[in-house]
Amino acid sequence: MIEMDSPLPVLAITMGDGAGIGPEIVVKALSRPEVRALCRPVVIGDVMTLYQSLQFVRESERPRILPVTSVADIDWGADVTIPVLQAGDALRNVKPGELSAEAGRGAVAYVLAAVDLARRGEVAGIVTAPLNKEAMRRAGYSYPGHTELLAEQFGVRRYSLVLAARGQFIFHVTTHVSLRQALDLVTHERVLGQIRLAHLLAGALGRGEEAIAVAGLNPHAGEGGLFGSEELIAIAPAVQAAQAEGIPAVGPLPADVLFPRAAQGRYAFVIAMYHDQGHAVFKTLYFDEGVNVTVGLPAIRTSVDHGTAFDIAGQGIANETSLVEAIKLAAQLGPKWGEIHAAAQSVVDA
Repeated sequence: MIEMDSPLPVLAITMGDGAGIGPEIVVKALSRPEVRALCRPVVIGDVMTLYQSLQFVRESERPRILPVTSVADIDWGADVTIPVLQAGDALRNVKPGELSAEAGRGAVAYVLAAVDLARRGEVAGIVTAPLNKEAMRRAGYSYPGHTELLAEQFGVRRYSLVLAARGQFIFHVTTHVSLRQALDLVTHERVLGQIRLAHLLAGALGRGEEAIAVAGLNPHAGEGGLFGSEELIAIAPAVQAAQAEGIPAVGPLPADVLFPRAAQGRYAFVIAMYHDQGHAVFKTLYFDEGVNVTVGLPAIRTSVDHGTAFDIAGQGIANETSLVEAIKLAAQLGPKWGEIHAAAQSVVDA
């Protein structure tokens, strides 16, 4: 927990795609007193779009948009304000729910500005509202998502997308690749790296004694080689290597056994082999509460666990819970992230 007498961490919150629900959930989340009590937020986005989104907050709770030109300009004593740094050009032709290269270009600009602030040590972490991959492509960017963009900007090659909710964390050996590619990427080294990262995060949370449960790739975790050899060649040896290092790893367990046990509270730290193996279960259980965490970056980055939701953009009905949880987790871990990152680098480079 954050010490009440310590300075609150400054967090850069990126607005995401201006045509999606990002602007709405940002102003809704930052109108909550409990969120403002945990951090000093500075939004990186489009001032006018955020101003227009204030209509979706009840008037009695409505914050004030405060354009600023730097973090140093912000008066943290001001009540119920949302400091906003305008990054890139103002959005002029973006409509809610419509794909737009202009919005995609802006979404990338907000992330780049947040990375710059983190590099200069002006923010303790980055929290991202959703961007749209097709809008980014129309703007000339080919990143699969936030994670890859951030990894490139920070110059890191080893990182992990982690899903978090209610004290549970799901790591992924592979993420934004085809299923065919994912099969080839499930190697001893990658599985062991994810087990080490999971144990590292567990330790940072004061839960280092908890088991790291590792899923199998194939039905029945391969059934001793009957349904595939990946468990025998890569996954089981990685679990054994982790155990030899003193990590309480278990597995490989059949995914249809492991995930129900995790849902029942038996396992809090889980290693999934590919994107949908972990995401499908997690989103079924925690869709509105889920948070993405990128482990391996020099600054903490958390994000909502949903997309731009163009179908409901501009209607005032978007749920901000996931963003609220992302801010809370970033506020909790941000101040100690330098230590976590240093240890993580030694883990993945070993």
